Amino acid sequence: MTPADLADLLRATAAKVLVERGSDPAVLPDEVKVERPRNPEHGDYATNVAMQVGKKAGLNPREFATLLAEALSQAEGIDAAEIAGPGFLNIRLAKSAQGAIIETILAAGEKYGTATPLAGQKINLEFVSANPTGPVHLGGTRWAAVGDALGRILSAQGAEVTREYYFNDHGAQIDRFANSLVAAATGRPTPDDGYAGAYIGEIADTIVAANPQALSLSADEQRELFRREGVELMFAQIKQNLHEFGVDFDVYFNESSLFASGAVEQAIEFLKDSGKLYEKDGAWWIASTEYGDDKDRVVIKSDGNSAYIGGDIAYFQNKRSRGFDLCIYMLGADHHGYIGRLKAAAAAFGDNPDTVEVLIGQMVNLVKDGAAVKMSKRAGTVITLDDLVDAIGVDAARYSLVRSSVNSSIDIDLDLWTKADSENPIYYVQYAHARTNQIIGNAAAFDYASVTPDFALLTDVREGELIRTLGEYPRVVATAAEAREPHRVVRYLEELAGAYHPFQSDKTLRVIPQGDDDVSPLNATRLEMVKATRQVLANGLGLLGVSAPERM
Repeated sequence: MTPADLADLLRATAAKVLVERGSDPAVLPDEVKVERPRNPEHGDYATNVAMQVGKKAGLNPREFATLLAEALSQAEGIDAAEIAGPGFLNIRLAKSAQGAIIETILAAGEKYGTATPLAGQKINLEFVSANPTGPVHLGGTRWAAVGDALGRILSAQGAEVTREYYFNDHGAQIDRFANSLVAAATGRPTPDDGYAGAYIGEIADTIVAANPQALSLSADEQRELFRREGVELMFAQIKQNLHEFGVDFDVYFNESSLFASGAVEQAIEFLKDSGKLYEKDGAWWIASTEYGDDKDRVVIKSDGNSAYIGGDIAYFQNKRSRGFDLCIYMLGADHHGYIGRLKAAAAAFGDNPDTVEVLIGQMVNLVKDGAAVKMSKRAGTVITLDDLVDAIGVDAARYSLVRSSVNSSIDIDLDLWTKADSENPIYYVQYAHARTNQIIGNAAAFDYASVTPDFALLTDVREGELIRTLGEYPRVVATAAEAREPHRVVRYLEELAGAYHPFQSDKTLRVIPQGDDDVSPLNATRLEMVKATRQVLANGLGLLGVSAPERM
């Protein structure tokens, strides 16, 4: 019996009790919450539903809890239900019910933890979208890891997810990039507002090698050549680096196409004509303060040109025209104002502002030997995706970046994440998977097939704790999807590894027969539990885009 199964049983039993007492079962919540007590001696699960709805139903909470405990104790799969305090209910599952969790996991395999609450929903998930003026920096790398994990988690809940990269190939930053390349190619100093770093010289040299006439062109022709080919080369490198990081996109959308097609101009004219913009100081504004922005935003400047938000507005309209029900934008710490302006854009087009979600990610810092790492060898002014991967590898990089809420800044200690011991969180989790695989491999030499598992034999507290932790996985994935918080899966995996390691390290809890002993029903039952643990660890790591090694 999984926590979700228990929650359903609790609600059905509570509804029956209320009806028998002449109370309206509508006072019950849609979902009854069950939690695991901190102290396993208090039971396998606990609920406060009696305290939550007792008075609403005209019953004393403890009286309601008493009635509920009596009815619940008669239910299949429940060993005991005990009242604590003013109306808490502590529940102990029958051993056979705990065994059902193992059977469910093994039957579902890779599908364990998936569900369909988001079935039929088309989600556009935009993340990274780094300017093609330099390598992906640490902030973009965090979004690459978190965004890809979130896409996997939303898909696991039934959503149709399109991963999209917004290719910022329009605007002043591209001009500065081109000017920097020209300066490097011609031996002039980097412009004051330009881009520095060894990568600029490398790209410039590549362009000159492919275009021997480049240095003899006119200034305008030269700038256009270096702009066009420089952006192409830089973006090709970004795509390659992300691919090697395990992140690929379904759509690469060019910002410049919005301007070339007239989409920006058309969107702005629509908003003007429909009265969604107002005029002030010779400019046209959108009332984004109504949606949480710190100030209203200029859409058309006083010189008649579109402001940067014009592209954002047209881009949102383009997404909606492609049939997306929800547009999630994952942006850096300096983009907080985008929440209000994008919701304002949605409302201006007659959409529900909730069709827009903006997730803001905080800063990432690297630490080595107790001191901050400040500069990249190649990019010069920033730490890049490649720098992080070179230091700790793809798996550790992805795991460390997803491990914390995006609302908080993080320090990645390079010394910690390269350790091959239990202090390193990813090693701790991956080693648990490797150990399950080793035990299952060792079991192949014995005849387990002829022995029937009996889950009633699993009486050790560590076995019960491991099984209950395994049962939590579907709920963790569902919550991670609903809250847009992939770090919940990471923390769960560490909890699962923490429940597994004490079990497998205790030689009295044997999975493999000792000496010449035959396989016992207890051995066979424990092997099923180990197989289930391996499956859940692999499923969870898969949602993070992290490997589940067979040996370490």
